[in-house]
Amino acid sequence: MSNLKNIFKNMDRNALLLSIAIVGIIITGGLIFANSIHSFSMPSIFGASDSQIGSKVVNYINNNQLSSTPASLVKVSETSGLVKVTIKIGTQQFDSYATKDGKLLFPQAYNMSTVKTSASSNQNASAASSQTPAQAASAVKKAASPELDAFVVSSCPYGLQMQRALADAVKNIPSLAQYIKVRYIGSIDNGVISSMHGPEEAQENLRQICIREEQPSKYWNYISCYMKKNTATAASGMPLGDSPSCQTSTGVDTAKLASCVSDPSRGLAYAQKDFSLGTKYSVQGSPTLILNGAQVDETSFGGRSSNGVKSVVCAGFTTQPSSCSTKLDTTEAAVSFSATYASASGSTTANTNCATAQ
Repeated sequence: MSNLKNIFKNMDRNALLLSIAIVGIIITGGLIFANSIHSFSMPSIFGASDSQIGSKVVNYINNNQLSSTPASLVKVSETSGLVKVTIKIGTQQFDSYATKDGKLLFPQAYNMSTVKTSASSNQNASAASSQTPAQAASAVKKAASPELDAFVVSSCPYGLQMQRALADAVKNIPSLAQYIKVRYIGSIDNGVISSMHGPEEAQENLRQICIREEQPSKYWNYISCYMKKNTATAASGMPLGDSPSCQTSTGVDTAKLASCVSDPSRGLAYAQKDFSLGTKYSVQGSPTLILNGAQVDETSFGGRSSNGVKSVVCAGFTTQPSSCSTKLDTTEAAVSFSATYASASGSTTANTNCATAQ
């Protein structure tokens, strides 16, 4: 006790008073903040029960009918000051995030530690877009038979925009189809496919992959139909199209499709090839274009229009075919679901995409 008295005795009086004042401000501020939040309790300052928050998230989803299939809680953990809640809907799992007081729910989180890299990429993209198409084309790696891999996810508004531009290009120049492959972003964990916007998107990605691989003659017609009308909303809040009607109207073999989706040696195996390539090329957003093994910026070639994506493909040829001289629509394709190729208000979405959480 005498040592403690000596410590206080030897402290500078002003420093001691300042320390006491700071502690008082912190305590008072904490009490004011606590009282300002509805149903906030003092124990939550020191950490609410993660399991209770997880249960609250699941109950909220189920009670508000955010999913046609009941959600169940898999596990909870803490990350970056939030509660990470892993939810199972049907056979699919995905992660959501909630604040420690259990008031706010975030279906998706983005890692902003990558913002510096993203800003740098946008600066590079801006510099690239100042090039003429001829200048941009001269820098592209050439091949006798080029391959354009367009990475997307099926609910992303900008991925849909890119698919729409590609589909219109293929519609007008069918020979382009052999040089274009729409690929998908996602992952597979313990036999379960996932996507950035939840299980519904993951399943649609898988359907599109199966049609692409096993019924390629139906692929472009199917996605062109799927992109026209938003008929449902996923638990994540993202829009969904009318897959059953589009399968019927475009002549998709539904039995073959169902078999592919349910057979891991087919559907998931095809999907894993896409995901592995996405990892190889460090794909971080929908859409991302990879031409002959290198990322390209579509804004340098005319943007997300059918003529723009045609110009991207044609830039990859060692010797361009005569079809490359065909002029297609230079209007940027509509974003998200749209009954028409272009929207009345136009599209100003250069370099905009749905980013993956890193």
